Amino acid sequence: MEYRKNDIVTLEIVDCGTDGEGIGKADGFTVFVKDAVIGDTIMAKIMKAKKNYGYGRLMEILKPSPYRVEPVCLSARQCGGCQLQAVSYEEQKVFKEKKLRGHLERIGGFTELPMEPLIGMDEPYHYRNKAQFPVGRNKEGKIVTGFYAGRTHAIIENRDCALGIPQNKDVLDRVIAHMEKYNIAPYDEATGKGLVRHIFVRYGFFTGELMVCLIINGQDLPHQRELVEKLCEIPGMTSISLNMNKKRSNVILGDKVKTIWGEDYITDKIGDISYEISPLSFFQVNPKQTWKLYSKALEYADLHGEETVWDLYCGIGTISLFLAQKAKFVRGVEIVPAAIEDAKRNAQINHIENVEFFVGKAEEVLPREYEKNGVYADVIVVDPPRKGCDEMLLKTILKMQPKRVVYVSCDSATLARDLRFLCDNGYELKKVCGVDQFPQTVHVETVVLLSHKKADSYIHIDVEFGEGEGKIPVDSIAKRAEAYKPKEKVTYKMIKEYIEAKYGFKVHTAYIAEVKRNLGLPMYDAPNAVEELKQPRKHPTPEKVEAIKDALRYFAVI
Repeated sequence: MEYRKNDIVTLEIVDCGTDGEGIGKADGFTVFVKDAVIGDTIMAKIMKAKKNYGYGRLMEILKPSPYRVEPVCLSARQCGGCQLQAVSYEEQKVFKEKKLRGHLERIGGFTELPMEPLIGMDEPYHYRNKAQFPVGRNKEGKIVTGFYAGRTHAIIENRDCALGIPQNKDVLDRVIAHMEKYNIAPYDEATGKGLVRHIFVRYGFFTGELMVCLIINGQDLPHQRELVEKLCEIPGMTSISLNMNKKRSNVILGDKVKTIWGEDYITDKIGDISYEISPLSFFQVNPKQTWKLYSKALEYADLHGEETVWDLYCGIGTISLFLAQKAKFVRGVEIVPAAIEDAKRNAQINHIENVEFFVGKAEEVLPREYEKNGVYADVIVVDPPRKGCDEMLLKTILKMQPKRVVYVSCDSATLARDLRFLCDNGYELKKVCGVDQFPQTVHVETVVLLSHKKADSYIHIDVEFGEGEGKIPVDSIAKRAEAYKPKEKVTYKMIKEYIEAKYGFKVHTAYIAEVKRNLGLPMYDAPNAVEELKQPRKHPTPEKVEAIKDALRYFAVI
């Protein structure tokens, strides 16, 4: 049967796509339906039809799935932030393990995956320490804030997100009330007019410190003193700032931040490590799961205090400082200069000295430091953006041949691609573990351990030359060649450099010549120096005589 746009179909949802959409079939025709759950029987309206598949809108749930639950948030279906709120949390974890496994098998070509159980959350709500709320007007002209609907810039009004902290609503209520009182216009994307673009909130789960940053299309906020007074009534308020962004783009934050009250940053912890976090800092949004993620990365790194580690795409040094607790030395690389400054400051406040940070692209810094400066790594940790690792970076890792590579990924598709490249060129996939950093969404973090391949066995071969009793083993030939090898010519320059390096003082060529003559050694290398020895004032001190004799012994001259 041929299906067209606007047709109504009855579907049993039998599978789930990587973006959380339900997958059902009608007479061999596959339909992808947002908000449908595996096990549902539904009615759907075809919104877009191809030859063998189409996309549908959920119209009615005829029989709910045993995995279906009532979403906590009333805006869950309209909002683009949570794709899985209607799915039980246990089934969400099953979905994410399946997604991870599917990418590694289909894209990476791996079989018999060494997967550990996915690490989930005890309480999968109110875990986000950061939120960015766009500000605009609704159809009635009222100032609203919330989140964008999926694949649009239409604001779904919501001041109390189920994933965010309870303080978010208090902050938003006070900012919107301030804008209404003083007739401060929200930003209009269509015209480029208006002042307030976003309201940015950050929270330290460990410290209880709160940060509010208003992203504005200008330099100042009218009556900002009055707003500061209102915001300071909220417990934990630590930092209030303005971020200037006059660009007509989808980029939320501008480059310039002006603190209008309190500190420039808030502080939070992951494990025993403290971090200072500014509005521009990258910091994982789920600190409880981040501790589990980094603990797993540290476990896979298998550090014993003697290892040199490279942390690529290090951000503000979150993983670097975590690793430094167990490593001999850690080097971090990040392209954002401000992040590196944060990393250095975070190292200082934690009194961690066995770290070094570089500004630049990881794919440029690592090859440069390896090829030009001879740096190496026992362990390399990578935590790239969603696009994965640059190919040049992967090739440099192969050249350096670290014993272990720990790959932390936020996108299992690009992870699978990069793992395939490394495993085709000398590495072996040893362990895989998913970590649910973002409950209620389709995203999953992954930690992978790669180990450099070693020979399975060794074969001893004896090679001999000649026939009968005259046969000579190869190792005997090698020893004989070593015995008859011409000795390296030892120059006066080599002796002088040895003495200066070891003893810290210089010796004249004439002094070396005199010592050699007194020991009965040939003098043809320094005829001018021999003539100078005729002058009594050129005799070396006893200290220099002993230093010269030491050098002659070192170079096997005596």
